[in-house]
Amino acid sequence: MAIDRKQVEEIVRAVGGKENIEAATHCVTRLRFALVDESKVDAAALDQNDLVKGQFSSQGQFQVVIGPGLVDKVYDEMIQITGGDRSSKDDVKAAAGKKQNPIQRAIKTLSDIFIPILPAIITAGLLLGINNILTGPGIFFDKQSLVDVYPAWKDLASIINTIASTAFTFLPALIGWAAVKRFGGSPLLGIVLGLILVHPDLLSAYGYADAVNDGTVPTWNLFGWHIEKIGYQGQVLPVLVSAYLLAKLEIFLNKRVHDSVKLLVVAPVTLLITGFLAFTIIGPVTFAIANAITSGLIYIYESYAALGGLIYGGLYALLVITGMHHTFLAVDVQLIGSQGGTFLWPMLALSNIAQGSAALAMMLVLREQKMRGLAATSSVSAFLGVTEPAIFGVNIRYRYPFIFGMVGSAIGGVLLTMNNVQATSIGVGGVPGFLSIFPNKWGVFFIGMAIVLIVPFLLTVIFGRAKMRKQDREAGSGSVTADHVSTSTSTSEVNRTTANKNTASSGAAADAQTSINALEVMAPLTGKAVLLERVPDPAFAEKQMGEGIAIEPSGNKVVAPFDAQVAHVIKSKHAVILEHASGVQILIHVGINTVSMKGEGFNVHVQAGEHVRAGQTLLEFDRQAIEAAGHPLITPIIVPDGQDMVDRVEVTTGDVTSNRNGVLKVHLKG
Repeated sequence: MAIDRKQVEEIVRAVGGKENIEAATHCVTRLRFALVDESKVDAAALDQNDLVKGQFSSQGQFQVVIGPGLVDKVYDEMIQITGGDRSSKDDVKAAAGKKQNPIQRAIKTLSDIFIPILPAIITAGLLLGINNILTGPGIFFDKQSLVDVYPAWKDLASIINTIASTAFTFLPALIGWAAVKRFGGSPLLGIVLGLILVHPDLLSAYGYADAVNDGTVPTWNLFGWHIEKIGYQGQVLPVLVSAYLLAKLEIFLNKRVHDSVKLLVVAPVTLLITGFLAFTIIGPVTFAIANAITSGLIYIYESYAALGGLIYGGLYALLVITGMHHTFLAVDVQLIGSQGGTFLWPMLALSNIAQGSAALAMMLVLREQKMRGLAATSSVSAFLGVTEPAIFGVNIRYRYPFIFGMVGSAIGGVLLTMNNVQATSIGVGGVPGFLSIFPNKWGVFFIGMAIVLIVPFLLTVIFGRAKMRKQDREAGSGSVTADHVSTSTSTSEVNRTTANKNTASSGAAADAQTSINALEVMAPLTGKAVLLERVPDPAFAEKQMGEGIAIEPSGNKVVAPFDAQVAHVIKSKHAVILEHASGVQILIHVGINTVSMKGEGFNVHVQAGEHVRAGQTLLEFDRQAIEAAGHPLITPIIVPDGQDMVDRVEVTTGDVTSNRNGVLKVHLKG
């Protein structure tokens, strides 16, 4: 199909003109823009453009749906019109990230800093949990610890404690490394900066309160300016701000100092200036701010414990979806460093278990064997503290288990906060999370564990089975049209043989079109066929590209639903377009946003122009790789708009056990 250049020019004008386009790319169905100012978009003009099937904004990208087979041509024409450079999807994603508001950028920055050091912190927390078992009184013996009764274990516990506490003692060094690296400086200088802030010559931050009470806080006397000589163990803000200054100062000097003397100038000057400011201005100010924040949290916790537990415990799973949960690591660390314990981490552990329990319950709800297997394995992962497979692989897909998981977690959160349950360290979440809890609160914590195991499980099973029975009744009423109205098949449509299936010539296509009234599209995947509205992408769910159906796959193969010619194979291997001898084209698009995987996890067995038989394997995909990347597996099968021979599309939902199940019926004109 030829592209009208004027229509492409109208798209460019509608998105604010070429000067408003910071970067642009395309996937199999849509143009993706990173715009300078989205308020300049003329939505009405886009709606009136015949090339445009839909439009929406998501995660800083403005997306214009064109449809398969045309979008690449429109993109090529647009590049010629604007004179812009071709951008990759990563380029557009990076440019779109700049459009995030300051809060979103701050959250992403904190996540980028704390995620790399998370393994060290979790390992330290786990080892401290083992130390708690050895040294906690009342666990095995009345009012005595294991090392009190068996002194031979005392030194072993001491060694474990030394190993475990190192990550927390030198936490500023870990944060300094990650933060300076994130801000563009030398990570080695970040480590040195962090070690400077916890130098042994300084008064430990853990002893600061006692020293203030005793009047023994040491100071430096800089020509009459008295500066407290304290370290910043367990503190987050001082090293974060100092690391930012260090990175920017290093970058500044690197651009201006000659290469021959960089080694003698850049690092020494950078560390000297940053270290001096850290002890004189940054440290004292941020230390006061951090203590004020901590005091505020403690006040809320002590005054409104139940409300805090209800909100944080209930909504923590939502924080996981947005990525904001990583930012609370800084709060946990600050609470542990200044107060000796955190009341947030225990609620995190229960939230993990709640989502795992809801996923496990889906084993009793789902019928498809592989999805049940995913529910089982992802629930085990959640019980061990890693919830992403359960949340993204199962619970979010069906929604109600995710909600019931939050309900159970909210109840557990109220119980914990009302009973002052705290963790001594950040360790492994989920069931092993009890190792981080103060031993005298284990009993309450175990009751909370029972709540988050039972409540989400029962609610999910009861609601899920009722929902499945309702779907069975609806599926039993017959096929569903694209307008969701039951329809019967006329006698003339029963005989739907497709003559000349192995012929792709224009003459054969014409003969085929006159020999059938409707093309029945068999399922290209096994699983469960659902309406397009279930697809978590507006371009598909709102049918901006055309009618169709979606399959929640149980396997990992896509096969040809009829004899066809491969019209197009998407470069990133996640989608194919097939053309029937009648001229009807369909798009099979594996997963949502899987274009970002750049072909990883996909193996294509056909190429454009190749003739395939019904049931022949088109491509295979790695389910675990897609789920690990956080992308839904649901696969839309679309009959793109603009095909003159298509009259209407009829869809059939329900379980799909093989490619002998029909999921679409494309009625032809005439």
